[in-house]
Amino acid sequence: MAIALPTSCWNRPEKATPWSSQILPLVLATVLLSAAGLRADERDYSVLSARPTPDWLRESVLYEIYTRSFSPEGTFDGVTAKLDELKALGVDVLWLMPIHPCGEKNKKGSIGSPYAVRDYLAVDPAYGTLHDFKRLVREAHQRNLKVIIDIVANHTAWDSVLMKHPDYYDQDEQGNIIPPNPDWKDVASLNYSNPALRRYMIDMLKYWVKDAGVDGFRCDVAFEVPTDFWEEARAELEAVNPDVFMLAEASHPDLLLQAFDLDYSWPLHGTLNEVLLQGAPASRLRASWEDSRRRFPKGSLHLRISDNHDEARAVARFGIQGALAAQVLMLTMDGVPLFYNGMEVGDATESGAPALFEKLPVFWAPKERPPLRDIYTGLINLRRSHPAFTNDRVIWLENSQPADLVTFMRLDKNNEFVVVINFSSRPVVGSVKVLNAEGFKPWKIAGRSAPDRNTFPLFELNGFGWGIYHRPVPK
Repeated sequence: MAIALPTSCWNRPEKATPWSSQILPLVLATVLLSAAGLRADERDYSVLSARPTPDWLRESVLYEIYTRSFSPEGTFDGVTAKLDELKALGVDVLWLMPIHPCGEKNKKGSIGSPYAVRDYLAVDPAYGTLHDFKRLVREAHQRNLKVIIDIVANHTAWDSVLMKHPDYYDQDEQGNIIPPNPDWKDVASLNYSNPALRRYMIDMLKYWVKDAGVDGFRCDVAFEVPTDFWEEARAELEAVNPDVFMLAEASHPDLLLQAFDLDYSWPLHGTLNEVLLQGAPASRLRASWEDSRRRFPKGSLHLRISDNHDEARAVARFGIQGALAAQVLMLTMDGVPLFYNGMEVGDATESGAPALFEKLPVFWAPKERPPLRDIYTGLINLRRSHPAFTNDRVIWLENSQPADLVTFMRLDKNNEFVVVINFSSRPVVGSVKVLNAEGFKPWKIAGRSAPDRNTFPLFELNGFGWGIYHRPVPK
C-alpha cells in the first residue's frame, strides 16, 4: 500500500506494550514527559535499545517480488524458475508481495490491488495452488534463501471472508464499516480492539509459518496496527519458529523495541527523492541519516530503499545512472538493502498505482543498459565479504562539493572503505578529507572499468559517477 509519510507521522504515540525490563525506562520517561506537558511522540527512544537482530539479517540483501509481474506467466512457478538467477545475484531473502486472492468489490483497476485481501488463508488462484507455493518455499530453502510474505493486517477487501464478522471491522456512528482513510476506498479497516480478531490474525500468521514454511513477514502499514498486537504476535510466532523475521513497513521507533527486526528508512528515501528529483543538496542525505540515528533506539536496523512497488521505477524517476548511484548508496550504507524485481536489469515497466492494479510483466531484456546485474553482484559480494559494510559504523567525511557529493567511510578492525557518490548530473572535480589518504586504492567492481590513475583523495566523477576506495588497516 503506497504511503507518503510527513515528518509528523514518523513518531506516533506508543500503544500499550507488555511490561519488561526494557520498557520500564520508557514507562517512567512517559510519566515524566506527561508531567512536563510534552507530547508522547517527543520521548527519547535513543536511550533505549532495539531488539537484538541476528548477524545473518545484517548481512542480508532483500529482494521484493510481485508475482503477478515477475514472469510472463505471473505464477509461483515463474518465480521458482528464476531462483538460481536470484541466488547468483547474491540476494538472501525473498519477499513476495501479497499472495492472497484479491477482492472484487470496489476493486481498483481491472485486476485489483494485491493489498485488498479477500482471504488470508488462501493463495490467489491466478498464481497457482498452495502446493505450488510450498514448492517455491521448499526450493528457495534448498538454495539457502529465506522467504517472507506480505501481510496486510490493517484492512481487508470489502468482500473478504471476514465480513461475516462485522465486529471485526471499524465502524462509524451509524454502524457502517469504514475504510482506513477516505482515499483507500477498495479496503475496509480492521478493529484491533476486538480480541477475537486478534486471535484470528495471530493464528493466521502461525499457519503460514508452521504449515507453509515461510520465514517471516513484511507487514504492510505496520504503524496503523497497534504495537502491542505485533508484540503479542511476535511472541507466539517465536514459539513456532525462534528465528522468525519481521519487517515493518513503517518508520516508528517503538516498533523496533520488541516486535520487529527491521523497518523502512522512509525518511532517507524521501530525502533521496528530494535530492535527485528536486535538486536538494546531497548533504541532506547525511542530515536525514543523522536525524534517524538520534530518534531511534540504539542498534536499530533499517531497510535501505531506492526502488519499490509504491512508485515509478527508479530508472524512470532518476535515469539509469541516477538509479545506479542511488542503489550504490543503499548497498554501501549501514542497514539492509532492498532490490525490487527487475531493477538488476534496469526494468522501466510502469510501477506503483495505478499500474499496481494491472498485469504489467517485468521486461527482462531492456536495451542500452550498463551491465547492472554484474555491478550489483559485485557490490553485493563486496558487502558480503567485508564486515565493514554490515556493521553500524558510518563515518561521514567532509568533501569539497557538499551540494553534489556524498562521502563516507565504512570500516572495521581490518579494512577501511571510502565511498564517494556524485548525486548531480554534472561532472564534478572534488576532494575528500580523510586520514591516511595515501593508503587508499580504487576498489574494482565487476562491470566497471578501473580509473586510469589513482589521485585519491582528489577525484573526477561524471554525472552520477561513484567510486569505492580501500585501505587495509596495518596490523
